[in-house]
Amino acid sequence: MTKITTEPLTAAGFAPFGDVIALKDAPDKIINQGLCGRHHDLARLDFCDGRAGISLFEAAPRALPYRLEMMERHPLGSQAFIPLNPASFLVIVAEDAGGAPAVPRAFLTAPGQGINLLRNTWHGVLTPLSAPGLFAVIDRIGPSDGPGDNLEEHWFDAPYEVTPG
Repeated sequence: MTKITTEPLTAAGFAPFGDVIALKDAPDKIINQGLCGRHHDLARLDFCDGRAGISLFEAAPRALPYRLEMMERHPLGSQAFIPLNPASFLVIVAEDAGGAPAVPRAFLTAPGQGINLLRNTWHGVLTPLSAPGLFAVIDRIGPSDGPGDNLEEHWFDAPYEVTPG
């Protein structure tokens, strides 16, 4: 198995794949009678032929090393994952190489960081590293997820092993 080591999730490193959703150094504005800092517009949401919806996902925790056998992408909408507990999770992404994922990259979030995957970005499945794996997810919703197929999967001939960095 080819090994991939995790790297810390940073806005610069993750930029080709999406956005890091986290508090900024300072809020953009103070609201609610001065008692709330608003960290504004943290993700580039993008949906074709559908609408944005908010769902809750409960994912079983995994462990490192992690066996990566499959990646998926959503050509008709971005997907944001915001953890509802302050724990790290694994984010695996890849550039497109002629309709299939290129060599994947693995990011390890800091507690409290979320991510927004840009539309059509190859990514691994939701991979919390501890329980509960509870996330708020903002993605494309519609009747049967709207017109068009919004899920493509790619299964690797040989899996990758994701190890701690």
